[in-house]
Amino acid sequence: MAPTTPAMAAEIRYVVNDKAVTSYDIQRRVALLQLMRRNGNLNELAAQEMIDQTLRQQEIERARVPVTDEMVNQSYANFASSNNLSQAQLDQILAQSGVTKEHFKEFMRTQIGWGRLLQARQRSGGSLSEQEVVHRMLQQGGQKPTATEYMLQRVIFVIPSAERSQLLAKRKREAQAMRDRFQSCDTTVQFAKGLIDVTVQDMGRVLAPELPGDWKEQVQSTSPGNATPVRETERGVEFIGVCSAREVSDDHVAQMVFQSEEQSDGTVQQLSEELMTELREKARIAKR
Repeated sequence: MAPTTPAMAAEIRYVVNDKAVTSYDIQRRVALLQLMRRNGNLNELAAQEMIDQTLRQQEIERARVPVTDEMVNQSYANFASSNNLSQAQLDQILAQSGVTKEHFKEFMRTQIGWGRLLQARQRSGGSLSEQEVVHRMLQQGGQKPTATEYMLQRVIFVIPSAERSQLLAKRKREAQAMRDRFQSCDTTVQFAKGLIDVTVQDMGRVLAPELPGDWKEQVQSTSPGNATPVRETERGVEFIGVCSAREVSDDHVAQMVFQSEEQSDGTVQQLSEELMTELREKARIAKR
């Protein structure tokens, strides 16, 4: 007879809105918590984490938040690199500890999706009313806030998913060479004409509070006429050219700045906790 693996021997421990959480799921989460040096009753903590992860996955799916395999694989590669490990070494550590690569990637997938869901909730949380904006300005002595308005251009060196491992280093060198030559947005399209699979996108005017979180710090630290450092993304290798930057102040800017401050004050953590409380209250959770 073939040996029984943990996956084959798994028993259903909880049913969360018709989706099963098994003893094998909980076993692997205990192993992950041990790697993370968490304290307390790890079996109970792991069970609650798996229930919460299932609820998050269901809400991510319901809200149609896209989380691609490529995003997860890139996050996995970044995690290995930041810990001075190759992906093969990380695979081995996860296998030996009982976590498994599959469980860790599913954990990552949920984290990515949940973060994107919360960001979308923040953005759609409703803009401040005109009265609220006026009130904020009166609190600040009647002065409208200013914000930096950027003219930006995105340059993407596209890498097909199936060829990523073979082409990544080469595309990085090509992108770096073009980035080093960048002087203004007027010449980018001309530079790109002689290159294969290079896309130049005019992003138009973008206020500082509207900058994507993963680019914000790099754009703000780049002076006009220069480009951000080259970085890997799900599309390939990219950089952003900063065409110009100027300080502006009007009603729209005031609304954006105050809205940004309000979201920062509320914190993503609070939004996450409130949404999880709501999901738990509505959920059908049965213990087996």
